[in-house]
Amino acid sequence: MLSTSEFKNGKVIVIEGELYYIVFFQHIKPGKGGAFVRTKLKSIKLDTVIDRTFKSGEKFEEAFIEEKTLQYLYHSAKHYHFMDQTNYESLDLEEGTVSDCTPYLKENMEVIASLYKGKIIGVRPPMFVELEIAETEPGVKGDTAKGGTKPAKLATGLSIQVPLFINPGDVIKIDTRTGEYVGRV
Repeated sequence: MLSTSEFKNGKVIVIEGELYYIVFFQHIKPGKGGAFVRTKLKSIKLDTVIDRTFKSGEKFEEAFIEEKTLQYLYHSAKHYHFMDQTNYESLDLEEGTVSDCTPYLKENMEVIASLYKGKIIGVRPPMFVELEIAETEPGVKGDTAKGGTKPAKLATGLSIQVPLFINPGDVIKIDTRTGEYVGRV
């Protein structure tokens, strides 16, 4: 059991049978009345953020989240197919479970799956991925001095802002936490 005094950003707790990720918490001790904890919780199932206030000392079940490395194989209809790296078992996951990392997925990429009680509840890509530029306006000599950006569409369908010197066919590195351009490979 996890008390409100042990809350930390990133912990996962169970409230009314649902898993919630603690995004933000603040202990408040007013001059009058009992202390309480104000939180922002992200529902893992619904991907929504809610504000909740709890009395100081309330206890919650802490969810034990296990992580496993999977290899992405391919996409078909509404399923994404992965292979467990430890026992080579094939896993079929629905779009909702994989939605956070679909713009970064390419074949044979390793991803990290989060499991709760043996069931996969989410998949996240590596921190940095290298993807090819599918289409963008060509760079014009002399534009690079300004340090501006232009829109580009990647091979996976994701659109991001890239520097003016990037051309179609270039491979770039992207930070998956922010979705921003990091550098050319």
